[in-house]
Amino acid sequence: MKAIVIKNSKIPKLLSWFINARAITLFPFIFIKDDGDDRLINHESIHIAQYRELFVIGFYLVYIWDFITGFIKFKNGREAYYSIRFEKEAYANENNLKYLENREKFAWRKYKS
Repeated sequence: MKAIVIKNSKIPKLLSWFINARAITLFPFIFIKDDGDDRLINHESIHIAQYRELFVIGFYLVYIWDFITGFIKFKNGREAYYSIRFEKEAYANENNLKYLENREKFAWRKYKS
């Protein structure tokens, strides 16, 4: 199943409590504030792969856990967000538009929160 990309959405702004997000992925949808670009869609598509591996609920549990532990460590929402292992994988590979073709399953485990 391929992600459903919704462009020019207000959802990223509504759901951005800690960081000003241009896009947000809520499986199986990618909501983009504007028209988006290949790099952004690739970043969010990496999250779709992560969701699939953890059967959606597992993704949320790990994501929230990483954010909370990051917030305790850094006392800062922005730094907590960037410390989330899923975000680390997505940011590290968002410019490689072929990344998902060769991505190892559970590749996010290589990124420490």
